[in-house]
Amino acid sequence: MFSSRFHWDFRPNRLTQTLETRRRAGARILDLTESNPTRAGLAYPPEILRAFEDPRMLRYEPAPAGLSEARQAVASYYAARGCPVDTSRILLTASTSEAYAYLFKLLCNPGDQVLVPRPSYPLFDFLANMESVEVGRYPLSYHGEWAIDMESLAATLSERTRAVVLVNPNNPTGSYVKRPELEALVRLARERGLALISDEVFWDYPLLAGDGPVNALAEVEDCLAFSMSGLSKIAGLPQMKLGWIVVSGPQSLRTEAMEKLEWIADTYLSVGAPVQYAAAGLLEAGGLVRQQIRERTANNLVAARNLLSGSAANILMVEGGWYITVQVPQIRSEEEWTLGLLTSEDVLVQPGFFFDFECEAFLIVSLLTSPEVFREGMARLRRHVGKTTP
Repeated sequence: MFSSRFHWDFRPNRLTQTLETRRRAGARILDLTESNPTRAGLAYPPEILRAFEDPRMLRYEPAPAGLSEARQAVASYYAARGCPVDTSRILLTASTSEAYAYLFKLLCNPGDQVLVPRPSYPLFDFLANMESVEVGRYPLSYHGEWAIDMESLAATLSERTRAVVLVNPNNPTGSYVKRPELEALVRLARERGLALISDEVFWDYPLLAGDGPVNALAEVEDCLAFSMSGLSKIAGLPQMKLGWIVVSGPQSLRTEAMEKLEWIADTYLSVGAPVQYAAAGLLEAGGLVRQQIRERTANNLVAARNLLSGSAANILMVEGGWYITVQVPQIRSEEEWTLGLLTSEDVLVQPGFFFDFECEAFLIVSLLTSPEVFREGMARLRRHVGKTTP
């Protein structure tokens, strides 16, 4: 009766089951996986609520690409980053996830393929499968820092590959795309007729000074490229449901892509008027939220390094974003590490295999966690590693 898209095992995994058991028993769990900024103890400015006092919100004026005022607010955001973007290249969506769905519809026929990085966020399989699109993976290699394995990426391409997805900076590795990598990808995309899709939701959260990372792919001119972001991360407002796509590349391809994207968006008209009219105010007020997140993540990273210094746990190189990857001794599986931390220390972390790491043992920790919980949780993590390691 139901679509074959739903082929996943929906039963809760062992970590989820154990977490529920511990919470029912009354345990106070130190959650080091927090990814929701609205639950992270940040101070939200009152201007966010005042942004919704515009009486125009009571009118319905559907615009497939988004209201011009909201698109101009997004353009101003890019201009402030030194990346001028004309509003004619911007299309609004309800979220980055919806943006992926639109782009997969735009670029792929059923059975076509998109390449995504490994390790990376686990949502790609679900998003692609819902559009009857296959996922191929190209590796990020680690030798003191993360880098795209361009040789493996090129070898993974097939006749049905339509796009290469970048996450810049990557979640959870926190690695930015470097200029030589982007130049190689643009050449490859131009030669093979591929599109580049860049998920840039964590761009505003650098953790390492330097000039290595590239700017948004909105600057790309030699191949079709799409930059994505939204209020969820850059303003700490996931509940507002506003994202966007910026289309770049040769003018003929860019124009055709925008026309087709507007057709897709016109079919759904999913972005609400209130958040569009409030967009400029939300982006401006979001600057105060971004500053808090930057301070939180930077301070927690320093604390994590201090707390794990001299232990058998090692934090891999991280350049930006909200997460760190903690390498622990390969004397047990990642599942055993996470279950042990939860049952023995009441500390919740995520295993690397959730993010498709190719080897073990890695634990993923969120730097967005409130400082008190973060420090206590990392201290217990160190203690657990010390007790477990011979």
